[in-house]
Amino acid sequence: MNLKAGHTISQIRQVSNRIFERILSERKIDAFNGAQGRILYVLWQEEHIALREIADRTGLAATTLTSMIDRMEAAGLVRRLPDPDDRRKTLLTLTEKAKKLKPDYTAVSSQMNDIFYQGFSEEEIRLCESMLERIHENLKQHDQIFQNTKTAKAQKAYKTTHFEG
Repeated sequence: MNLKAGHTISQIRQVSNRIFERILSERKIDAFNGAQGRILYVLWQEEHIALREIADRTGLAATTLTSMIDRMEAAGLVRRLPDPDDRRKTLLTLTEKAKKLKPDYTAVSSQMNDIFYQGFSEEEIRLCESMLERIHENLKQHDQIFQNTKTAKAQKAYKTTHFEG
């Protein structure tokens, strides 16, 4: 069997990102780009979230996220706050400016959904969503196993170099 879902998903992401950016441009929405919209979306669902949690929910790498948050903070979209329960953590919250952008984002997302599912029946949409969610869960599980293995190897290497000999 010639499986090509990974390639197809990658292609879908590339094309949908281009279309999303084009729709933002057509609607003269320049307060955020597509990737920043993912961060805003997470914060519109729940504010005062740790950066690590935002990275997990958006799928953005921590290094990418940090620079994006810097730009979003400079643009007046988000604010960093110290976590009152853990001084090591920083929480992210929306500004009033960002809260006012939610209807724009919702409209663009709705238009994207119309494009995604053009010609699909409701049953096909449910089935597609379910399968994509299963793929996503499989990938997250594999990623967690990889991260745990990587951490265990790093801990072992640290112990070997610092406590033996």
